[in-house]
Amino acid sequence: MSAPRREPRTLYEWFATTAEAYPDLTALEVDGERLTYRELRELAEALAGEILTACGGRAPRRVGLATRPGVGTYAGYLAVLRLGAAVVPLNSAFPAARMATIAENAALDLFLTSRGAPEGWSVTPVLHMTEERLAALRADRNRDRGPVLTGAPDASAAVPDDDGLAYLLFTSGSTGTPKGVPVSHRNISAFLRYVIDRYELGPGCRMAQNIGLAFDPSVFELFGAWGSAATLVVPPAHELAKPARFVAREEITHWFSVPSVITMADRTGGLAADSMPSMRWSLFGGEQLTAQQAAAWKRAASRSVVENLYGPTEVTIVTTQYRLPERVEDWPRTANGTVPIGAVFPHLESLVLDESGKPAGEGEEGELYVRGVQRFAGYLDEADNEGRFLDASGVAGTPPAGGVPGEKDWYRTGDLVRVLADGVLVHQGRADQQVKIMGQRIETGEVEAALRAQDGIVEAAVLALPGPDGQLRLEAACTGRPRTAAELRQALTATLPRYMLPQKFSHLDGLPLNVNGKLDRRALAEILAAARD
Repeated sequence: MSAPRREPRTLYEWFATTAEAYPDLTALEVDGERLTYRELRELAEALAGEILTACGGRAPRRVGLATRPGVGTYAGYLAVLRLGAAVVPLNSAFPAARMATIAENAALDLFLTSRGAPEGWSVTPVLHMTEERLAALRADRNRDRGPVLTGAPDASAAVPDDDGLAYLLFTSGSTGTPKGVPVSHRNISAFLRYVIDRYELGPGCRMAQNIGLAFDPSVFELFGAWGSAATLVVPPAHELAKPARFVAREEITHWFSVPSVITMADRTGGLAADSMPSMRWSLFGGEQLTAQQAAAWKRAASRSVVENLYGPTEVTIVTTQYRLPERVEDWPRTANGTVPIGAVFPHLESLVLDESGKPAGEGEEGELYVRGVQRFAGYLDEADNEGRFLDASGVAGTPPAGGVPGEKDWYRTGDLVRVLADGVLVHQGRADQQVKIMGQRIETGEVEAALRAQDGIVEAAVLALPGPDGQLRLEAACTGRPRTAAELRQALTATLPRYMLPQKFSHLDGLPLNVNGKLDRRALAEILAAARD
């Protein structure tokens, strides 16, 4: 009798276990190329050897990874994990200054990129994996299929434990500096064990890879596929606006994206009835999913189960789930027209507290707190922990002033929810100034800080308001010396990514204040709306 297979403990083990069992199945399809699990593993091993050499023979702790999709990027992701290092995705579309800030805060040992580092980069050593260099590695592996890392310095000692860092992501920070969110192998493995089974992922499944690698839902796509022997299929960027065509052509079975994709596709007539016959699971998250959006998608993917998912990066990708009934007429009708986010995963715990700090009952609203095996251990900068955790000793406990939270403390999500029957939750908005636009998490305070740093600007306030098409967009109000929108937008591109740039700028003599002398955001929204009329 053969020995039972050990359950994967790390992200790389999720992939390697699959590669051992299904070496000839297709693991990755991108840019017209198709790699089997054996081929992708061999390339990852070869790249791991290159990283070791670049690091002087010692396994690195954290490696920055440029996120432009391609064979080298996906193999590089695995190579970093193979060495026991943490992956730190550096969004290739970010301004160079923002990338440098992230690299410095993450204390990177190396930056792995296929196109070279930004001009003037001096933050960390760079391993530039050109197409020619990558092709040479693949050719070498075809000639010699032996494991590259056998006997390599420090390679055998580079396997992390369950609580070791798997990846480090940086989210928008209200103070003007991105916040580092470390996620452990223990966190992500608990998530994978649950979702792979729930969504029936396995050999023969084809998972679309829609989400940029700098954002945590991409980890679900990568390792939901690679942890189950499914195929990861990467669409060209231009096809995201016409998903039905891509899904039908590539026979996609599993889809995960922000709901805004539905709106874009439906507006251009790209969601014809029954146009996605291969789809079995349709998952949405990152922003509120409306019943109208869900119905439009269901018409096009009529054989698909549709689920609405919710979760902050700090609780490892997804925390709650709500499966819509098969018949549209059986769907719930909520006051705000959105699909419920459902209940938390069975292996997690949740708490909803009203403004007085007491548990919210059925029909009541409050802020959502979550704890359990998927909850991260605290931000990279301990100062960012302040006010984000609730002492586990009691519901009315006082959030710690900082430092490392206790293992059983509750994470304060900042999301407001309404409690329905059976613990089902409906998302009602935010308790703070964080917003999500096209699934991108934005702290308006960070945009405001960047605006105040501009010459001539005295005060700045940024709101997320519906645009002419009904989609949320950022609008800014500034005081001080008038500056043109073009000038401000150009200045902000030096530090902010494109998705954080306000689409409209208004100059005011002063910002409206409430009786307490604080910014009156409701009055400001009315002022900006009136200016558009």
